[in-house]
Amino acid sequence: MTPRSSTARIAADAESPDLSQSAEPKTASATVVAAPSHALTALIVVPTLHAGAADNGALDLVRILASAGHKPIVASCGGRLVDDVIAAGGECVQIDMASRNPAVMLRNGWALRRIVRERGCAVVHAHGRAPAWSAYFAARMTGVPFLTTWHKGFREQNPFKRLYNGIMARGDRVIAVSEQIAQLIHDRYGTPWSRIAVVPASVDFQRFDPAAVSRARIEAMRNAWGVGRSDRVILVVGRMLRRKGHHVVVDTVRRLKVMGAKDIVCIFASVDQGTRYAAELWDQVLATGTADVIRMTGPMDDVPAGYAAASVVVSAAVQPEGMQRGLIEAQAMARPVIVSELGAGPDVVLAPPAVPHDQMTGMRFPTGDSSALAAALMRLFSMPPATQHAIGARGRAWVLGHFTAPAAAELTLKLYAEVAARRINA
Repeated sequence: MTPRSSTARIAADAESPDLSQSAEPKTASATVVAAPSHALTALIVVPTLHAGAADNGALDLVRILASAGHKPIVASCGGRLVDDVIAAGGECVQIDMASRNPAVMLRNGWALRRIVRERGCAVVHAHGRAPAWSAYFAARMTGVPFLTTWHKGFREQNPFKRLYNGIMARGDRVIAVSEQIAQLIHDRYGTPWSRIAVVPASVDFQRFDPAAVSRARIEAMRNAWGVGRSDRVILVVGRMLRRKGHHVVVDTVRRLKVMGAKDIVCIFASVDQGTRYAAELWDQVLATGTADVIRMTGPMDDVPAGYAAASVVVSAAVQPEGMQRGLIEAQAMARPVIVSELGAGPDVVLAPPAVPHDQMTGMRFPTGDSSALAAALMRLFSMPPATQHAIGARGRAWVLGHFTAPAAAELTLKLYAEVAARRINA
């Protein structure tokens, strides 16, 4: 398959009506507010509204659509982000969209069909595979466009998984959060580039601003972690799932201790503390003698301060992760990042050999290679503080220029305008 240029973003019809205003936003963190010729009602389906990439992606979509005068409805199992969805101007409908039971998924399809017809929904937009099957049935039964958003790559270890995952490639338009994921969709399913749109995530640069985080907040976070003043913190954020590669990090910390690394603490900041994988990780920690330097702390109460308290943020993902919000937020907080080859593509983290060393915002290592990750960490820690700070500063400048809320809003609204126009003209 021929790879697409990394500069490609969205194949929108130039003559499609634009639902966003063309005026430039005054600040990088501003939200584009449009004055559409008519409001669209969009049904957004997502398994839960807790803390995952799909959950936050659905919330971001609600903010974009509601700010532009549209009417987003979110169907999910619910979660801690429900209040945020409502505050952003969305409406929540509680349905068991996380179920993989075929009978439940079919029943959900009929429930979504009823919502589409009763509320006059113009678009059905799925974030996640289980709800995508129900949304697909509802969209086809009502004749409305079906959109999907891929937040990560999915493992396809058998034909059943390939069939199950394939629903995400059946959208009338398929949105990828990174070029890496867009290429994966095209290569696996032969999806034409004309149906794939890349809409990167955005960052709240006012919240994730190192200048806005006080020393007291940073010290409070380090104290909560039990981190000494001289300790260098290796921070791993995101859910504690096998695909995230926490087990690779545990073995990396073991190697660092063997190499004589001093004053290091590794923090696993995740909501998944009671899972089978978390138990396996703790067994691995005990077996490797790393319990003195690895902490499983749960999610951070003050996320910006957590990044500010870290020396480096690591993603050791062992399958394609697409656009990890944590990596963008970390770079916005001027933290160096180290990622596996599958943890992030070159459109997320600038790393050699893709860029010269004086342009890098982080480092990259072969997926699953704990020795290479240990070497990268030792290399970073051996750099003068000024060099480490320069890497972080370039990271913030990089994300400020490429992951803004106005840019994501503009791409999203153009896509919705195109889809709506095609339905009207059909």
